[in-house]
Amino acid sequence: MRTALIGSNSLTLSTAELLLEEGHEVVIIERDRNRIDVLSERLDAGFVHGDGTLPDVLRDAEPENTDVLFCLMESDQINILAGLIGRSLGFARVVPRVNDPQFQRIAAELGLEDTIMPNRAVAAHLSQMLSGGKSLELSSVIRGNAAIFSLIAKASEKGPIDNLKLPERTRIVCLYHDEQFYLPREVKALKTGDELILITSHQQLPELEQRFERGEAGDQLKAD
Repeated sequence: MRTALIGSNSLTLSTAELLLEEGHEVVIIERDRNRIDVLSERLDAGFVHGDGTLPDVLRDAEPENTDVLFCLMESDQINILAGLIGRSLGFARVVPRVNDPQFQRIAAELGLEDTIMPNRAVAAHLSQMLSGGKSLELSSVIRGNAAIFSLIAKASEKGPIDNLKLPERTRIVCLYHDEQFYLPREVKALKTGDELILITSHQQLPELEQRFERGEAGDQLKAD
């Protein structure tokens, strides 16, 4: 898989290092030439010099040959802008980092459904540690033919949660509603922008991807 990442902050570099360890091709888009010179000594990655929010620079990253564009900079606005430009240029999938819940809703309305919220993920992990719980990696508990699929509810999914007809062997595990964590039985109706986490079987993924317009690169975790 070929991935492109904008910027060179700690999250971007940690992601790049993990992807390289797993054998993926990585391209980093960085505006600071001196920074590129330093990183090229450290990482076996390709580099594009320039501002990652400019179309001409993103074209140099070869969107037609790239599976994912990660926009992991500190600014939510810049990440959303870069994601929209990247999508318009033909990147198969764009993944913007969003820290502020209000921008997460805006990103969903703009069709940028593959947003990530690192602050919320870390906060949930720390909260679980303080309560005495033990956090488990999904890959350690999702086995066999099981898969995890996530989606952001669109306007067409608004309304009673029971109206969301899901394929066989597919259930809602949890959801984030008004930016709060809930179990399915605790929410009567979905709103646009609600995030749902589903557990399903691998055979149901194509139907889910087609229905929710996620494409082959939709958010999913398949068991080994």
